[in-house]
Amino acid sequence: MLPNSVPFDAGSFDWSQIPAAAGVFALYGADEHAEPFISRTPGLRRRLRRLLDPRPEQSKRLRLAGRVARIAFAVTGSDFESLFLLYGAVSSAFGERARKRLHLRPPFFLRMTMENAYPRVYVTNRVTKSAAADLFGPFPSRAAAEKCMEDVLNLFLLRRCTDDLHPDPAFPGCVYSEMKKCLAPCFKGCSDERYAEEAKTVHAFFATRGESLVQILTAAREQASEALNFEQAAEAHARLAKVETILSSTSPVIRPLSRLTGILLQPSAMPDHVAVFLLRQGELSGPAFYSVQGMRHPNEQSGSSSLFAHPVAMTAVPLESAPVTQPVSHDDLDRRLDHALSELGWNRPAKPSGRHLADHLCLFSRWYHRPQAKRTGEVIFAMPDGELPRKLLIRAISRVFRQGVEAAAGPGPAAPPQISPASN
Repeated sequence: MLPNSVPFDAGSFDWSQIPAAAGVFALYGADEHAEPFISRTPGLRRRLRRLLDPRPEQSKRLRLAGRVARIAFAVTGSDFESLFLLYGAVSSAFGERARKRLHLRPPFFLRMTMENAYPRVYVTNRVTKSAAADLFGPFPSRAAAEKCMEDVLNLFLLRRCTDDLHPDPAFPGCVYSEMKKCLAPCFKGCSDERYAEEAKTVHAFFATRGESLVQILTAAREQASEALNFEQAAEAHARLAKVETILSSTSPVIRPLSRLTGILLQPSAMPDHVAVFLLRQGELSGPAFYSVQGMRHPNEQSGSSSLFAHPVAMTAVPLESAPVTQPVSHDDLDRRLDHALSELGWNRPAKPSGRHLADHLCLFSRWYHRPQAKRTGEVIFAMPDGELPRKLLIRAISRVFRQGVEAAAGPGPAAPPQISPASN
């Protein structure tokens, strides 16, 4: 499960074998078939010494020195890598019980029942591969999913009831039909063809992240303006403003599960490397490692790409004792990216299993929906045609590497106090 393994003897163990870095560890007893103790920690050596060092002053703490015969561990470069590696180790040791041990709960999605005669949208956390094209998410919570559903349904006339409909003209309808917010198929308020058309429009809205409706409303507004029908143009403009408000408050990760594909980048414990994970339709694999040796890291916040604006992009003159690192070309960077993607199986046909899909979605959602200040790394999603934006991906690799270097260096010196002119 974990790549590094050392035998443990409480009386003569050399603690220098355990790195003082973040990672995942497993403690095994003399019986290799017994269940191990598996956990993650920001400091492997410190945590293991607290568990295994038989010092008298630690008598009130958990002491496993007499029960452990072997230590397995892996060094990680980010919290996400630790969590993903921990999940793999716990799954191998405990099987289906890993979900309960790690408190993993599937994230919430919006499901559209296109197989129903009268489709509707509802919130669910039941994830299946067969419905990947009709599941939209993941959302950080049920409340967020319900709010998004209500905002979107207010733009359309899709039904909101949960019953299996058997249309009857004698049925009185509901409050939504009275408010003209539903086509009312329950009492044949519309034809089946008209309702099916509305359902396809709603599905296209979710599948394209609103772009389908934006294009329709923009064209309708321009056409009404050219015909000097300003009232109709104003109505289309007001509806377009509502759509843009909804889209601006919707997370970029909300998309069909069948298109939840991209590359997740994390800092690596290996020097001059970035950890690369593959996210394919919600399932995670990896990591592969991308070398950034010889890669230039310009300051993108300056707003310019010139060398004058990016002094750090220039190759520095090294000292005689320092190794010379030659800058690499864009072709070399592309070849490194191809190699990393090949290791992850990007070009191989997908073989959906669904066994760990809900757990992987939970791990990804738990990382992505953190506050931005606490989230390490980036994710670059594939384009609608399935291809990766390679230039954006290489730039993101540079940003994630610099983020890892800055985090390892720690906070810089405190800035001198600023004196306002009024205090002079």
